[in-house]
Amino acid sequence: MAPANSSALFSAFARTPIHFERGEGCRLFTNEGEEYLDFAAGIAVNSLGHSHPHLVNALKTQAEQLWHVSNLYESPQQESLANRLCENSFAERVFFTNSGSESMECAFKTARRWHFENGNPERVDIITFEGAFHGRTLAAISAGGNEKYLMGFGEPVSGFKQVPFGDHDALKAAIDDKTAAILVEPIQGEGGMRPVPHQCLRGLRELCDDAGILLIYDEVQCGIGRTGRLFAHQWIEGAEPDIMGIAKGIGGGFPVGACLATERVASGMQPGSHGTTYGGNPLAMAVGNAVLDVVLKDGFLEDVQEKAINMRQRLAQLADTFPDLIESVRGDGLMQGFKCKALNTDIVAAFRAEKFLTVPAGDNVVRLIPPLTIDDADIQEAVAKMETALTKLQKAG
Repeated sequence: MAPANSSALFSAFARTPIHFERGEGCRLFTNEGEEYLDFAAGIAVNSLGHSHPHLVNALKTQAEQLWHVSNLYESPQQESLANRLCENSFAERVFFTNSGSESMECAFKTARRWHFENGNPERVDIITFEGAFHGRTLAAISAGGNEKYLMGFGEPVSGFKQVPFGDHDALKAAIDDKTAAILVEPIQGEGGMRPVPHQCLRGLRELCDDAGILLIYDEVQCGIGRTGRLFAHQWIEGAEPDIMGIAKGIGGGFPVGACLATERVASGMQPGSHGTTYGGNPLAMAVGNAVLDVVLKDGFLEDVQEKAINMRQRLAQLADTFPDLIESVRGDGLMQGFKCKALNTDIVAAFRAEKFLTVPAGDNVVRLIPPLTIDDADIQEAVAKMETALTKLQKAG
């Protein structure tokens, strides 16, 4: 029986009292008919906006044919999406999941299993970086190392070593004969929209090769076109990973994730070494393929790059106009944000009061992660709403 006069849901979320019942493009509409401009996109999930017709049609068509049969049988839908991901990335093998956390769990296991199969079972440690976020499972929060997320859940899962973000000496000192891999987000999202410099990602690749360990990328938030390339690391020559976890944008709002790997590394994951009940179900695969239909279309990613430049310039102007509230602009592509001087939660609330949705992040940052399908008029409207909100905050003192 639900408790009287309260929700039967876990109290795990501090929910804003707004009820959205419909979405279209980068707009959300409440049950009371209010319209919001959405630059949160379900936390970088709704990569093609709300109710994109191609995704809706793909889901409807598949729903009328087959929903679920389990991974005990062949899946042509999985084969199709896996082939397309491999054709457009470093990868040669794919394991489908339901979420980013599951994708990263698969990445951890794949790295450890590869060392086990190659006669080094002691190599289990994965080095991560301060400010990282890799999901909410026990292993993922242990990898992230955020005390707030670890509190109350007992001892962290062993096998993760964290070093300060950008501290090359600490990173080199952390590598020993138990190290299996280095794990990094090319752009930290939850950690405050902090890109890893290109030369550093290239240096991580070289360091892993020299040490005989693996390089794992978490592109759950920054992948699937968000920076104007299909994957953020593809801007950098010589920085390809051995394993990569993705999710969010690949489903465009439907729960889809994947762990991508080279043939060499994935070879250790034999039948029985890993599994999933729902991962790669036909509905998810239909939507994932539909997302790639759009994102890989000629000119789409180039268009994202142009919109990102426009947005960056407009955000920089806002930062210059309100120096008492905004310290700087961070991020890359359509994954940008304000490093704030005022409380980021106050700024998010002020934006929301103007019917404009954003997302807070670590290091007192406000994230702007709109659908990749926004146009220049949407950016102009967003800037106008932000300017109004920031003006009111500034006057309130």
